[in-house]
Amino acid sequence: MYKNLYYKTKNFFLINLIFILSACSEPDYRLVDGNTGHLDDFLGKWLVVNYWADWCPPCIKEMPELTNFYNSNKDSVLVLAYNFDRLEGEELSNQIERFGVDIPSITNDPGLLFGWESPPSLPATYIITPEGKLLHTLIGPQTQEGLEEYINN
Repeated sequence: MYKNLYYKTKNFFLINLIFILSACSEPDYRLVDGNTGHLDDFLGKWLVVNYWADWCPPCIKEMPELTNFYNSNKDSVLVLAYNFDRLEGEELSNQIERFGVDIPSITNDPGLLFGWESPPSLPATYIITPEGKLLHTLIGPQTQEGLEEYINN
């Protein structure tokens, strides 16, 4: 009887310790809106990461397509924008507003988070499966229709 109680108590403490440690761990990423999280937050949905810059006309031109794609597929897709010039704070917020970047914007370099090289040119879009596998690296402007084909095939 005491042996079973010992193991139950031990398991209870281990489970709680794991929960506490995971809750206290440093976040992996930060969004411009101040929200933070861990990479495993992305599992279960398609993840589309887009690199853009204000000096890249095709980047600005594709923003409405990315926004429409995101808004039409929110149940199964998360789209993140990342400013290639690594802008932060007010300067980044001003550009986001000026260019109509209406998708969540990440402040951490996705290449460092996911282990890929910075794109050779812009715009660049990375498509990651719901299981966390990099499926496609797309260079050049994307359309809502084109992105939907990648996630539906």
